[in-house]
Amino acid sequence: MPKLTNEELEKLIHQTLRSLPDRRAPRTLENRVLAAIAAQQALPWWRQSFTAWPVAARGAFLLVTAILAAALLAWFFRTSGQVQSASMLAGPLAMLAKVQAVVAGIGSFGAIVWRSIPSLWLYGGLAFVVTMYAAFFGLGAAAYRSFFAQR
Repeated sequence: MPKLTNEELEKLIHQTLRSLPDRRAPRTLENRVLAAIAAQQALPWWRQSFTAWPVAARGAFLLVTAILAAALLAWFFRTSGQVQSASMLAGPLAMLAKVQAVVAGIGSFGAIVWRSIPSLWLYGGLAFVVTMYAAFFGLGAAAYRSFFAQR
């Protein structure tokens, strides 16, 4: 048998697979799948997935859930003796303000450093990165051709 090129082998496999007849699913599998689809469609809307619910029902559900969550939080704060939620949130908010101040300081420091770098250095660094990327790509292509090329 003569040695085939990749393209010829691909065409031969493609033609062979196209010439095969389509296979039918077993009759029992087809009946089971159709029965499962019919059973799913026969369910009432509240037993189907949330996305299948009517828009009004989804909106009402989200509204009732939000009201229940707010009521639960209010009950928790009242029963735990922490009536003043503003004083309870003062600690985490102060910590958040400190984190924001640190991030702002780091950002302003980075801006000062960025402005102090001469533009020629930035362009030179960009040119260096692009050159190294192209060299890496070229070396990778050369290595691929030398190791995986058909001989």
